[in-house]
Amino acid sequence: MAEQQTSGYTPKDFKSDQEVRWCPGCGDHAVLNAVQKALPELGIPKEKFAFISGIGCSSRFPYYMDTYGFHGIHGRAAAIASGVKTANPELSVWDITGDGDALAIGGNHFIHAIRRNIDINIILFNNEIYGLTKGQYSPTSEKGLVTKTSPFGTVEEPFSVGELVIGAKGKFFARTVDSNVSLSTQIYTEAARHKGTSVVEVLQNCVIFNDGIHDGVTGKEVREDRTIILRHGEPMIFGKNNDKGLILQGLKLKVVSLGENGITEKKLLVHDAREPNPGIQYMLANMRYPEYPVALGVIRSVEGHTYDADVEEQISRISQDSKIKCMDDLLHSGSVWVVD
Repeated sequence: MAEQQTSGYTPKDFKSDQEVRWCPGCGDHAVLNAVQKALPELGIPKEKFAFISGIGCSSRFPYYMDTYGFHGIHGRAAAIASGVKTANPELSVWDITGDGDALAIGGNHFIHAIRRNIDINIILFNNEIYGLTKGQYSPTSEKGLVTKTSPFGTVEEPFSVGELVIGAKGKFFARTVDSNVSLSTQIYTEAARHKGTSVVEVLQNCVIFNDGIHDGVTGKEVREDRTIILRHGEPMIFGKNNDKGLILQGLKLKVVSLGENGITEKKLLVHDAREPNPGIQYMLANMRYPEYPVALGVIRSVEGHTYDADVEEQISRISQDSKIKCMDDLLHSGSVWVVD
């Protein structure tokens, strides 16, 4: 969809008249705020937005947006969003989902939307728990987490969202933190302008059933040393004093300290989100504390054919040469029998 001139909207223009019913302190409030800040930056008329959701706390989202919306069924948001975009390519379609909704019952829809590279924007709220159904472990819960359905600790290995996206041939993957509204707004804007499936993982806090699950890396006192914000074309540097960075040693990433062993900023890796080969992006998406900082920002953003554009082109091309121009032509084509 071509960018249009800014139409003078403000975040308030995208707020519906519905009472927001998420728990006080829930990270979803910050995600909503950031999205409503991002949309006016796109210069797209309000009637061109559609927000689609499945089932979960995050799936209340369409009610709080003064746009078109559809509250779907469990796990099917990506399928519905795919149909909406393919039927009307002019819409800016947003799929709002959670770690349970997208990665469990909705797993196949999720990976195939990504594989097809349909031009939709997926925001995946990852609080590593089932919140709406009251605290069962989810596909992203850390191994050993004690929950109502794993009273002695889950024995399952969790999904890495970034690994799953890139493995499904994803062209755009980013990660942000619910509380960092400024970073989130930038990422949502970039995701919306990307042609193809964009997936943004939000490290989101559930204050009731998994409170503080991300605090070990996103807490105010530690986040500068335990996260790294990646920006295309800039060196991979982080730390409270900007004194740490990443280099490639052999086939692995390595954390180094500037000034030690002759390490200077010039020796650090420079982030290339647009590199088609996903090797380093894959490693960045999979970094985990304490060995590495957790990567935030746009990790991968490469161009590719989109499903919806290719379908539209195919229909146009075939229609030009087809002898079937209407329903009567179709009904009277091929083998036809007259029944007396």
